[in-house]
Amino acid sequence: MLIQTKLQIDKESYDFIKKVHKKLNYRSLSEYIRTAVNAKIREDRRQIRAMKRAAAMEMLGEAPPDNLFESIEGDDFEGR
Repeated sequence: MLIQTKLQIDKESYDFIKKVHKKLNYRSLSEYIRTAVNAKIREDRRQIRAMKRAAAMEMLGEAPPDNLFESIEGDDFEGR
């Protein structure tokens, strides 16, 4: 479901879009703008995921490492 919203762009950009949207095989001016906005949103989502991933890796580096062999530390493996 599409939601109608106002969008402000430069006159120069609007004139360019108006001239070339048919040449680039877009059905309408709105479709061209919608595609451009969706591309920017995809790029921003990637950037946010990268920022979250970097923050998580930083937090992981700050935590002290757990001893994975703590439960079997006292076992005598030579005598088995």
